[in-house]
Amino acid sequence: MVSQKIVIKNPTGLHLRPAGILCKEAMQFKSLITFRFKDNTANAKSVLSVLGACVKCGDEIEFVCEGEDEEEALASLVAAVENGLGE
Repeated sequence: MVSQKIVIKNPTGLHLRPAGILCKEAMQFKSLITFRFKDNTANAKSVLSVLGACVKCGDEIEFVCEGEDEEEALASLVAAVENGLGE
């Protein structure tokens, strides 16, 4: 299991379009990919789960990846968030 904290930079947070991009990125990997925000855990492969977390700009989340390609998955998701998730 690997994990890393990252701050969401998108001006509007994880609304539908960036949530979809995040999920699409997560779906490329076999690992279980979740993220923690406040007291909740969301499935990064589910758009509804990501939207339900209500993550806003400036919020810190912690990605948790567990599985055979966990290192690559974590690096890919962190890079996607750092690049603004398409915004």
